[in-house]
Amino acid sequence: MQDLKDAARRKMSFGATMKAILWAFFGVRKKSGYEQDSAQLNPVYLIIAGVIAAVIFVVTLLLIVKSVVAN
Repeated sequence: MQDLKDAARRKMSFGATMKAILWAFFGVRKKSGYEQDSAQLNPVYLIIAGVIAAVIFVVTLLLIVKSVVAN
């Protein structure tokens, strides 16, 4: 339980967490960058950023499909 509390106190900003999530969506990330991020990412920010990125991804796909089908 203490490990979870310590992880939630990590100092990485939400913007940096969002950047790490976007790199993960594209699948391009150096191993050293991944290891550095995983040591500093705040798990609360990670969950929020992942949900936001997934929603944006799904909405973008829906807009593309609607525009293609409409033509």
